[in-house]
Amino acid sequence: MRTVQQLIDGKGGAIFSIRPDAPVLDAIRMMAEREVGALLVLQGEQLAGIISERDYARKVILKGRSSAETRVSEVMTRDLITVAPDRTVHGCMKLMTDHRIRHLPVVDGEGVVGVVSIGDLVKAVIEDQQAEIAQLQSYIAG
Repeated sequence: MRTVQQLIDGKGGAIFSIRPDAPVLDAIRMMAEREVGALLVLQGEQLAGIISERDYARKVILKGRSSAETRVSEVMTRDLITVAPDRTVHGCMKLMTDHRIRHLPVVDGEGVVGVVSIGDLVKAVIEDQQAEIAQLQSYIAG
């Protein structure tokens, strides 16, 4: 079973982040430019939270707040669930399902090493299943 570290290595390990004092509008623009659904919120090197499109929809838009005037720190999720790089894909999927979240920061000791999304995990499971099917077909045919 693949680990989170293997997924991060395959993705290139880019970490998209924003400061807690930045306007939410900047976060939404960055998510759109990077084609991601969430950004890690970093205070220096320290993980302070995560802001997602869901946070934006529920805590800014639905409450009639200004995207330009609201700070990321006001709407970000602070109580984070994180995983270590050695966590398995299936372990992460269970964790995300149980907690109804779509993004998991990956932390090694004190440092952030990446983030995985539910899409990353589903893609990995599909790839693993396709490889297993190909091996079984080869075995049966050979």
